[in-house]
Amino acid sequence: MNLFKKYSVLVLPGRDGSGSDHWQTLWEQVFPEFVRVQQADWIHPVYTDWAVKLTDAVSHATKPVILIAHSAGTSLTMRWASERPDLAYRIAGAFLVAPSDRDVLEGTPDNPIKGFGPMLLKPLPFKAMVVASRNDHLVAFERANAFAEAWKATFVDAGFNGHLGSAAHMGNWPSGLVTLGQFLRSLE
Repeated sequence: MNLFKKYSVLVLPGRDGSGSDHWQTLWEQVFPEFVRVQQADWIHPVYTDWAVKLTDAVSHATKPVILIAHSAGTSLTMRWASERPDLAYRIAGAFLVAPSDRDVLEGTPDNPIKGFGPMLLKPLPFKAMVVASRNDHLVAFERANAFAEAWKATFVDAGFNGHLGSAAHMGNWPSGLVTLGQFLRSLE
């Protein structure tokens, strides 16, 4: 049985939009239920712009929503859920991979991402799973664990795989897909 068919699965890439060799893109190619929330500007993300697109996608979803977020997509999820309780109830769960620490990154001179911080350390209004690597340059492992605890999310140690994106050469990330499946089963 395809666990995805009962959900509207929205893919939330981070900065640069998850290229052709990124696991999010590869998963989209295999599972037609996975729909990317397209952004107008992947290079210079602005939270308010990205939030509008997420609001539109959730509003038009015909089934309970699963969010599959990477990096800045996790920050989008966190802030949006806090600001849009009128729609957050439609989220069945969020699979949050490689959260970036906006408290450290926001405001640095070379940071092209605007408005996604600060990190909100309060429970998310839906079930979530945080998957983090021990050597991610955008978030300390302990900090990612602290996010999971604050968000009341399950925490998964992804080993030493950097930022869990294209640079880590994850391919279609089979172990991530298994972890996603376990998360979806936990929602039932």
